[in-house]
Amino acid sequence: MGKNKPSIPKGTRDFGPEEMSKRNYIFDTIKEVYALYGFQQIETPAMEKLQTLMGKYGDEGDKLLFKILNSGDYLKGINDSELQERNPLRLQTKLCEKGLRYDLTVPFARYVVMHREELQLPFKRYQIQPVWRADRPQKGRYREFYQCDADVVGSDSLLNEVELMQIVDTVFQRLGIRVLIKINNRKILTGIAEVIGEADKIVDITVAMDKLDKIGIDLVNEELRSNGIAEEAIEKLQPIIKMQGSNDEKLEVISNVLKTSETGMKGVEEMRFILDTLKNIGLNSEMDLDLTLARGLNYYTGAIFEVKALDTEIGSITGGGRYDNLTGIFGMPGLSGVGISFGADRIYDVLNTLDLYPKEAISATQLLFINFGEKETDYCLPIVAKSRAANIRTEVYPDKVKMKKQMSYADAKKIAYVALAGDNEIAQGKITLKNMVTGEQKLVTADEMIAIVAG
Repeated sequence: MGKNKPSIPKGTRDFGPEEMSKRNYIFDTIKEVYALYGFQQIETPAMEKLQTLMGKYGDEGDKLLFKILNSGDYLKGINDSELQERNPLRLQTKLCEKGLRYDLTVPFARYVVMHREELQLPFKRYQIQPVWRADRPQKGRYREFYQCDADVVGSDSLLNEVELMQIVDTVFQRLGIRVLIKINNRKILTGIAEVIGEADKIVDITVAMDKLDKIGIDLVNEELRSNGIAEEAIEKLQPIIKMQGSNDEKLEVISNVLKTSETGMKGVEEMRFILDTLKNIGLNSEMDLDLTLARGLNYYTGAIFEVKALDTEIGSITGGGRYDNLTGIFGMPGLSGVGISFGADRIYDVLNTLDLYPKEAISATQLLFINFGEKETDYCLPIVAKSRAANIRTEVYPDKVKMKKQMSYADAKKIAYVALAGDNEIAQGKITLKNMVTGEQKLVTADEMIAIVAG
């Protein structure tokens, strides 16, 4: 091997068997809950036409798209002077007509526009696939990672928002993670900016407000001043910055400040509906109205939400919101939607940190048959088949090697039971079953063995 040892591209990962069991446990849990609410799965190709992807994520995003060289003679449409110019942007449009998808939202929008005729609206879809970004890899940031999205398009009803919150609540309850669901509304933020006359400063305002717990009110006001926000505006913001108490009490304060803003009041009304309905249903997770929450402001138009794990410092593990114009980028305006995205990689870390994986989710083989030779194996194979028919994950050691080696294989794979059959067992038509955890052995029939292992 030496110096030519193989490696993988920066920012990508291999997942071994144990990691895959854990990842599947997360994805299977999420899929089951999506299905409970009538969401259906779709998949789109790893690569899209570049024209589908370019210009949808801003200039920064365009740079982070992985482009795919045309197959065959990709230089054939290019003359020498173009090559000498070395203009990467001009060249790549000629060299590449495809790119790897950067997220699942743009492909979903394309899918909806292409399949508009056969879709039943509202359309509830979920999609769990990898996306690629030519980003600088760093801790927790990868160039290939999975997104796990669910969206409802073609309905303005706030019952969709309510349902997505129930989905989040159910998923984390099943995973055993205690979470806080933070919720805000883009219209409330717009209303605040309107009322205080600082429409273009809303991002600065939320960023400053977000620091209240860390630096205190005086320094928050200082930061607002240094961002060029007028004294009079800061004065009007005070009740909102200091706001405390229950969600209802916060809504009271907000509606007081926003009474002159039609957009703002609409936001308050939407928020009230969502929170009251959820209170009526009864969630396990706590909902927190948080005005400092300002996810991707240019994108969302209504409710926005983010989920934080309570027992670890991992940050946001799910987010989403309502947007007004999913398909407008492809010339089909007016389709509103609301969606969420589970951060599978972060949820994986949370479950690891808190050691919350159920044993059965990550255990593989349950029963191993020891190989003593041809005659013994002939006796065992029908029993092995019977064991698998009873849904027990069963292996036969393929080679006749020292018992010790076969036992250490069972240990390494954390196999709970080992079955042995030599002359003695065969004569009685039975099997010796060894419990690898307690070390106890007993002579049993095939059916008794199956009952014990199946537990």
